Amino acid sequence: MRAMILAAGRGARMRPLTDHTPKPLLKVGGKALIEWHLLRLAQAEITDIVINHAWLGEQIEAYLGDGSRFGVHIQYSAEPTALETAAGIKKALPLLGEHPFLVISADVWTDWDYRVAAYFAQSLQQQQALAHLLLVPNPLHHREGDFSLAHGYVQSNTSATRYTYSGIGVFSPRFFDQVNAKEPTPLREPLQHAIQQQKVLGSLYQGQWHDVGTPERLQQIEQNLAH
Repeated sequence: MRAMILAAGRGARMRPLTDHTPKPLLKVGGKALIEWHLLRLAQAEITDIVINHAWLGEQIEAYLGDGSRFGVHIQYSAEPTALETAAGIKKALPLLGEHPFLVISADVWTDWDYRVAAYFAQSLQQQQALAHLLLVPNPLHHREGDFSLAHGYVQSNTSATRYTYSGIGVFSPRFFDQVNAKEPTPLREPLQHAIQQQKVLGSLYQGQWHDVGTPERLQQIEQNLAH
């Protein structure tokens, strides 16, 4: 199984920290954010990894290299300007192959076991679905959530309990069939279409998960790891 780490964002809310350092290279617990993902992927024996980048992307390549010191093999998908999530993944599809792959936002920190991704991939094939999203309880900064769950499927227009998309999911390449790699496209557009077709599965994870969206949240993770 292959994985893609999304690392092309500008990280505007993290300024001034991201003025001269790309967000995925900000450090927490003595490691760059993206480094935590690489080490956990290696533990899960997911070693073929694609990383997209735009803002200060040359620093990401210089820091990570070919990935061998982390026990993985990295290929890069460079974007002259950030394409947003869906188009960025579409551009990288030639590097990701024909089978379902794991997608991870570089700017989350979690102790979720990446070995579970293999079961997500199996569920896509069994249910003839296009994506399997990892959802989490709503953090304080996103109380309204994104989606609800019903019988293992992600729902968007319901009054049921809503959860937050973690930035982690397994996707079939076919999920991106209608996406244009040359037009910046957020993930929510193809996602809403697939949800309406009952093609998106979901699971709830209640372990450690943090969206590193502000310097304060970065500091909070630092404090959590210190204990």
